[in-house]
Amino acid sequence: MWFSSLTLVIAGKSIAISNWEELMNPIIQRELIGLLRTRRAFAAQVVLTAVLAVLVVLRWPESGRANISGEQAQAVLRLFGYGLLASLVLLAPIFPASAVVREKQQRTLELLLNSPLTPWSIFVGKLVASVGFVILLMCLSVPAAAACYAMGGVGVPQLMHVYAILLLVAIEYSVVALYVSTVSQSAEGALRYTYGAVLFLTIIPLIPQWFVQGQVSPVLAEMVGTFSCLSPAPAMMELLGHKSVGAQGVMGPSSEMFRYVVWALLVIAVFVPLTVMKLNYRLFDRSHAAGKITDDRSMGVKFYRRIMYLWFFDPQRRSKLIGPLTNPVMVKDFRSQKFGRPHWMMRFFGICLVVSLGLMLATTVFTIAWNVEILGGIIVILQMSVVVLLSPALAAGAISSERESGGWTLLKMTPLSAFTIVTGKLMSAARTLVLLLLATLPAYVVLVLIDETQVARLLDVLITVVLTSIMGVMISAAISSLFQRTTGATATCYTVLVGLCGGTLLFWLGRGSPFSRAAVEAVLRFNPLATALSLIRTPGFDDYQLVPFNWYLMGGLIALAAVVLWIQTWRLTRPQ
Repeated sequence: MWFSSLTLVIAGKSIAISNWEELMNPIIQRELIGLLRTRRAFAAQVVLTAVLAVLVVLRWPESGRANISGEQAQAVLRLFGYGLLASLVLLAPIFPASAVVREKQQRTLELLLNSPLTPWSIFVGKLVASVGFVILLMCLSVPAAAACYAMGGVGVPQLMHVYAILLLVAIEYSVVALYVSTVSQSAEGALRYTYGAVLFLTIIPLIPQWFVQGQVSPVLAEMVGTFSCLSPAPAMMELLGHKSVGAQGVMGPSSEMFRYVVWALLVIAVFVPLTVMKLNYRLFDRSHAAGKITDDRSMGVKFYRRIMYLWFFDPQRRSKLIGPLTNPVMVKDFRSQKFGRPHWMMRFFGICLVVSLGLMLATTVFTIAWNVEILGGIIVILQMSVVVLLSPALAAGAISSERESGGWTLLKMTPLSAFTIVTGKLMSAARTLVLLLLATLPAYVVLVLIDETQVARLLDVLITVVLTSIMGVMISAAISSLFQRTTGATATCYTVLVGLCGGTLLFWLGRGSPFSRAAVEAVLRFNPLATALSLIRTPGFDDYQLVPFNWYLMGGLIALAAVVLWIQTWRLTRPQ
């Protein structure tokens, strides 16, 4: 009897377990477990835990006692909150950005669509796995949050609100990254577009507030303030009691946290159905017209296209043979990469030129109320954003994409030396970046015409921007030579550059409390963006002396990256 009862109990438990396994999404189990087994996930956990621990230890009271007012605890919480927000902005989009496009490249998405899983189940599995990893990172930060609470002055509701905003940020950016991954055709392209979307959702909404502060009607100011809450920064600043940080008081008196919640839910509500609708068989039907070569068409069509495309930028024009003195690797990259084609380069050039002309107009309109330093700071931020966003996009796949696609084997069979290969790769990346930076120069010309005394400062700023561009390309190319997959190289490049230009600004946010002026200046010496802002005397950075140390540092990093790139490329060209 007891044996029969035991058998029935075991059978009942087995049935319950099987029913539970049916309810569980198999994609969640595969994606999350597979993600936790990767080296990148382990490195992200270790680095995040170490960074948060260091931030808390740096400001922990030496005597072991905190003041009654709780100012020290709030200062540590601000540093903790900003650091965790910056880490999530950098890490959250990496894994979902390649989740779907990787399935398409490996031809496993077709199997998923032919399985009993619905498109909604596939999307939910990918999303929960990505957000689950972010939740794990947030759990690793709980000891640092507990340290802030132990100092006094920080309540549990405040910590819960901070974690709620961080979780909403992770979900929002993961949803956007999954949509980009669904419509992209390559993993590196998905990462580029994802970080571009993250830049738009994080930094761009804050820029209009700098122009309209106190200069427009209250209704328009309220609209611009609402748009600025598209970024999670205002909500986090409101929670941490740091609303005065930023140019001319970026935040307004209303509830930025509520506005951000509304914006985030709206973004999620838009991109979730778009992504689910894309997950069907039409995703593989991408037929395109073959087109006709311009050289083989009638004289009237040739004349028309020569005028419309200025002849040199016609995508249907037959390319000429590679000259004897031309680097073949550079020409190959120009003709095979989307960003290297002339008509795409001119499109980006036109976009940057329009933005520069808009800045020129803003400079002339707001000069009376705004000084040249503030307007110059806005121009510098936009230029540095272009450098940080495009440098990895252009150079992160220089070597890794060849190794991943098998093209490196063909390069090894040619008589090209390692120096020729490296030179061609760097020239192909530098050409596009230089062209885009030239399109932003007219705004500096207007600043010089307004105030001729700014010539020397603007020249120093241009030197800093040029060195930053060279450093970004060289570091991205050097990292590319160390990776076999472009996705890992691209994610690492973005993490390094954004951490260098944006992560070190966390210490500037904590100037005075909790960090002293000397500590902030020592950290900002490694930041090229802060160096350019200090050279142009932007308010908040005009008291720091960051040159020539930053120039020497960037020169050393450029030389080190060049040595690593050449040695690694030479090693890869040797017979195996």
